[in-house]
Amino acid sequence: MIIPGVENQLYKLPGFCEGGSSVLGVQGHVNCNSFLGLKSVYRMSFATAAFFFLFALIMICVRSSKDPRAAIQNGFWFFKFLILIGITVGAFYIPDGSFTSVWFYFGVVGSFLFILIQLILLIDFAHSWSQIWLRNANEGNAKGWYAALFIFTFIFYAVSIAAVVLLYVYYTKPDDCTVGKALISLNLIFCLIVSVVSVLPKVQDAQPHSGLLQASIITLYTLFITWSALANVPDEYCNPTLLVRNSTASLAADGQVTLWWDAPSIVGLIIFVLCTLFISVRSSDNSQVNKMMLTEESPAMLSSGDPGMESGVHQAYDNEQDSVAYNYSFFHICLFLASLYIMMTLTNWYRPDEHFQTMTSPWTAVWVKISSSWAGLLLYLWTLLAPIILPGRDFS
Repeated sequence: MIIPGVENQLYKLPGFCEGGSSVLGVQGHVNCNSFLGLKSVYRMSFATAAFFFLFALIMICVRSSKDPRAAIQNGFWFFKFLILIGITVGAFYIPDGSFTSVWFYFGVVGSFLFILIQLILLIDFAHSWSQIWLRNANEGNAKGWYAALFIFTFIFYAVSIAAVVLLYVYYTKPDDCTVGKALISLNLIFCLIVSVVSVLPKVQDAQPHSGLLQASIITLYTLFITWSALANVPDEYCNPTLLVRNSTASLAADGQVTLWWDAPSIVGLIIFVLCTLFISVRSSDNSQVNKMMLTEESPAMLSSGDPGMESGVHQAYDNEQDSVAYNYSFFHICLFLASLYIMMTLTNWYRPDEHFQTMTSPWTAVWVKISSSWAGLLLYLWTLLAPIILPGRDFS
């Protein structure tokens, strides 16, 4: 919907935007602009978010497959897609009014929560990576694995240092941009602190797998969030990537094309995809696959001990009669937050005015992103200090 040129092409569809009075064959006073570009992103994201939130409510307290609602979760696909299509079509008929302005704040809160989920996944990924490679070093070619750890750690810190330099060069000025200087400096100091803490003797004793590899990954991600926040600073003098977006109607009228994609948004979408892939890979060991695919390796369990059953046969069975394999409501809540995050990323976290004539970059987006980076650093710091503060608990 926001790829350059697509918006103008949508205006040419027969009956789609003809005079702004005919929409998909339905006569009425409908503003065609609400169907195009950024408004389409808002409304499609509203549809997917409403769909997942609806099912999150429906699946509350489903504890086993004996609950009739479990069948809705695992079946009825035709009707679920039909509901999603219906909500999507209906979303385009929501009156302009203050919908987009209000939905912007829903997107900000939901995106903040989803960034925290991404941070948890990133911390989990960093710890898992270090543990696996250190385990391989103990079992095999130690020099090779330690060299690999050193190389990746060096690369991450080198990129982080280059990022800090570029942020100072492009997003600050010698005589101004105090906020930008303060945010870059604070996050740089915080990253140095967590890096030092990660190699302290007490932390190493409590967590032998802790090290600079995890700290370098968290540092690089923190600087990415800082970059993304500075790209939303509403000051053209301090923000060279600030975009100015006019209404879709004016763009279609004069034939101009405004490039809406910027580097922070593209990187943010790539990280989103990588986190999604990590979730899949993280859960793809054989036992988990057999559990989620409702199959069982042991024929004896399927045949209740019948020795006549052919050896090696895999049959489907209901493995959720005692308890569900995952929390259905939380699953849909995560997708609800992901819908809001995608919406904010595709629109660069810009805020529409009430009539959607312009898109402005608010300070709200800046502080939400910066606070999420601080929350991520605190969370990582807690994973380092928790075994020391609470020695009686198992954090393995």
